[in-house]
Amino acid sequence: MAVSTIYSTRALNSTHFLTSSPSSSTSKQVFFYRRHQSQTNRRFNTIITCAAQQTVVIGLAADSGCGKSTFMRRLTSVFGGAAEPPKGGNPDSNTLISDMTTVICLDDYHSLDRTGRKEKGVTALDPRANDFDLMYEQVKALKSSIAVEKPIYNHVTGLLDAPELIQPPKILVIEGLHPMFDERVRELLDFSIYLDISNEVKFAWKIQRDMAERGHSLESIKASIEARKPDFDAFIDPQKQYADAVIEVLPTQLIPDDNEGKVLRVRLIMKEGVKYFSPVYLFDEGSTISWIPCGRKLTCSYPGIKLNYEPDTYFDHEVSVLEMDGQFDRLDELIYVESHLSNLSSKFYGEVTQQMLKHADFPGSNNGTGLFQTIVGLKIRDLYEQLIANKATAPAEIAKA
Repeated sequence: MAVSTIYSTRALNSTHFLTSSPSSSTSKQVFFYRRHQSQTNRRFNTIITCAAQQTVVIGLAADSGCGKSTFMRRLTSVFGGAAEPPKGGNPDSNTLISDMTTVICLDDYHSLDRTGRKEKGVTALDPRANDFDLMYEQVKALKSSIAVEKPIYNHVTGLLDAPELIQPPKILVIEGLHPMFDERVRELLDFSIYLDISNEVKFAWKIQRDMAERGHSLESIKASIEARKPDFDAFIDPQKQYADAVIEVLPTQLIPDDNEGKVLRVRLIMKEGVKYFSPVYLFDEGSTISWIPCGRKLTCSYPGIKLNYEPDTYFDHEVSVLEMDGQFDRLDELIYVESHLSNLSSKFYGEVTQQMLKHADFPGSNNGTGLFQTIVGLKIRDLYEQLIANKATAPAEIAKA
């Protein structure tokens, strides 16, 4: 029997045993034993073997109802294949798997179910309601090519369901409230994104989602937002300082005193000096540019479109900022804007427009949210390819040395 490392998780009152097999240099085994407070006699015992590979880990942080699901669908599409729940598993699983990517929802690491949070008077945003030890252990295991049995938080019942088997993918995306909160998890990320939605826009989006899809009343949505705001400000919002890219969504400046929130101003804030990532720029890298596209080449309803690009600082980091205010009417004409952008990491001319047309029914496809999500997806694909190529050449360079 190989030597085991034991991890204790105080929030769950459980113990995790991680065992590696010394019999082969190309395979690893993992045992996860978990015992819940409410189910002291329930135990999960699994032995998983998987071939050694290197998983690239992407972190996506945002508050609830801020477009993470749409971003995930755009991102996984860039890598090919539709993202679907694990076949034959729990129908309420939050995990999405495509040809190259696995998306894990960090809600699955809640240490308290819905009833437990009410009893303790905490929200899901509070670190005390989440098991960061287990999150770190399992993300680290997957990054090291070790399969895990990940818990499932059931959004329908509000309970913690039995765990599901997750095999290490080529690209692991961890999305949710806290991907950059814990320093240990943050250091495992190869790239990180924060979706920063203004309060006005967030409120409008949450109403559309929770009333239409989840049957919540307007009063309950307002109460939920107000109850969550202190914890959001304390625990979620500060994570954007660690992000390599931030997509900031604000009300338009093209319509004076606009209160409807239908027209958006979106800013893509890209950190300089990130390995394998070069910021996108408009016309001339490092310049300050304000551009209103030609109305004969890009059909736009009132109030039109305005783009800006400039260098700036963001939490004391040098950044490049690309901004789009307004919305366009015809997606096929977006290639006019695409042709003036550089460092897109596209495989061919017009790929951004092609991706946008492919998902024309997705929210934000007529404004900067969809455009910038698509661009970030292409940049992540390029980052992944560079990382893999670099790791493939490293052994040869070591041998030469």
